[in-house]
Amino acid sequence: MKKRHLLALTAFALAVPPLCWAADKLPATSDPAEAAKDPDFAIQGEYTGQVGEDKYGVQVIALGDGEFEAVAGKGGLPGDGWDGVKPRESTKAKRAEDGSVTFTKEDVTAVLKDGKITVKKASAPDFSATLTRVERESPTLGAKAPEGAVVMFDGTAETATKHWKSPKLDGDLLSQGAMSIDEFENFSLHLEFRLPWMPKARGQGRGNSGYYAQGRYEIQMLDSFGLAGVDNECGGIYKTAEPNQNMCYPPLRWQTYDVDFTAATFDAAGNKTANARITVKHNGYTIHDNLELPGLTGGAQKKDEKGPGPIFLQDHGNPVRYRNIWVVKK
Repeated sequence: MKKRHLLALTAFALAVPPLCWAADKLPATSDPAEAAKDPDFAIQGEYTGQVGEDKYGVQVIALGDGEFEAVAGKGGLPGDGWDGVKPRESTKAKRAEDGSVTFTKEDVTAVLKDGKITVKKASAPDFSATLTRVERESPTLGAKAPEGAVVMFDGTAETATKHWKSPKLDGDLLSQGAMSIDEFENFSLHLEFRLPWMPKARGQGRGNSGYYAQGRYEIQMLDSFGLAGVDNECGGIYKTAEPNQNMCYPPLRWQTYDVDFTAATFDAAGNKTANARITVKHNGYTIHDNLELPGLTGGAQKKDEKGPGPIFLQDHGNPVRYRNIWVVKK
């Protein structure tokens, strides 16, 4: 290649950075008080109510700069009555000067304002329905460690330095990128996590982290609020299984993973005789039930499946926070 061509390509590469560079620079906050300064933060969230003869759940996703997507499911919200029919109906709209957002689809108009969505139909002038904002909380949030549990992190510097390699703390919260000193074989785990506010980010650049059981098998953490619920979204096991339902709450709401794990087994010759198995509850709802794990997932810190392994909380460049982590050895 001629030198002038190489210099031109180099200049072009510097002028147009890769998508991952751009994603890293998108605004992100792990502070709810800071996020609340954005008027979009109070609008995004979950709404539910009776529409005609059916209950509906609507998840309103903030997309940045006053834009939103509303995703509606018959029966209610995921994990709370939704009938499971995919894809759910969706439509986009922009916030008006008065703070309202008006979603339209066919003859239906839904106006979101002051924590309520008012639904009307052009074909039925007398029809009206109201969905109200709800803020769900995981039934296992704040679960106390049972007797005999290993308390990996309870908000104190003492547990952080005792159980984690070079931990980074944000006040009384553990930051992403943490690797435990302790290693476990068969266990039950409770973990609470909070995804950041990144309305302008998309896909894998939006609140990305992951919990690795034994440092080998990743349960994805990602701001997948309102999305389809596939294997690389929150609760998914990449290239292995999607969650039974997408139980991801809106960003900056505390969420829980409760995990039961049984390690892979090997014979005396080192041949694997049984795959690892995992049951995962996301916000109290079973998203994987005694699922067989055929092998390591991408990004595994342990390169084989033999023996105990650590807790690993992936650092993907986004400010994800954790608290109340404990493990019961089986």
